[in-house]
Amino acid sequence: MAEKIKLYDDSKCTACRGCQLACKQWNGLKAKQTKNLGTYQNPPTLQANTYMIIRFQDVEDDKGNVKWLFRKDACMHCTDAACVQACPTSALRYNKEFRIVGKDLDRCIGCKNCVAACPFEVPKYDHETDKVYKCDMCESRIVNNMIPACVKACPTGALQWGDKDVMMKAAAKRVKELGGDANIYGDKVVGGTHLMYVLKEKPSVYAGLNQNPHVPYSVLLWKNLLKPLSLLAAGGVIGGSFLHYIIHGPKTPDEDGQGSQAEGGK
Repeated sequence: MAEKIKLYDDSKCTACRGCQLACKQWNGLKAKQTKNLGTYQNPPTLQANTYMIIRFQDVEDDKGNVKWLFRKDACMHCTDAACVQACPTSALRYNKEFRIVGKDLDRCIGCKNCVAACPFEVPKYDHETDKVYKCDMCESRIVNNMIPACVKACPTGALQWGDKDVMMKAAAKRVKELGGDANIYGDKVVGGTHLMYVLKEKPSVYAGLNQNPHVPYSVLLWKNLLKPLSLLAAGGVIGGSFLHYIIHGPKTPDEDGQGSQAEGGK
């Protein structure tokens, strides 16, 4: 199976938010009360019950002209995913067939390691369930030869799903057509993402878009040093206990000193 990615072209997006609604419907995510903060963007950010949002942003150029920018915000499905490395229970894991980051909520213990590790601030913790939630690229759909729900709902072609090499060629062609500051975002960070952007402006223009995402050093320290040492220590304890059993045998009631005390009292 060829590696696949989701491609988002903000120059084709009309911010209809059909993708946002389709995501909620497919995943059975309940709506919650939100506040109007003076923008069409709603909710204000990703939440445990909102795996993706369309961000709205007003940008003024040097000539005083105002541009309205849109950006799909969701899990980027990094190849070098900090959340997977930080998760102690494999609740977050790679889907080896599609290279996306899937999730198993039954394994989630609500430790929030992934929340702290993600350079895109995607995973969201829910106090009511004590679990962490994020987009899984509609894993239940793609493993059954269906495209992600958000892509299915997009009426303008701003969202596409396909083989990585095909999508990258389409992205390069689109950037050339747009010209100016148009660029591809996601192909050169965190080992490559599986949600990639065609942006008509420089990445630095988009609010909240990490310019240099990387796996935090704390996660690398845990994965490469502390975790192996802890496993080695645990193995040493188990091995020592087993060796003691082999040499001295099982513990008997006399080992607590009662037997010797009884003999001394005679």
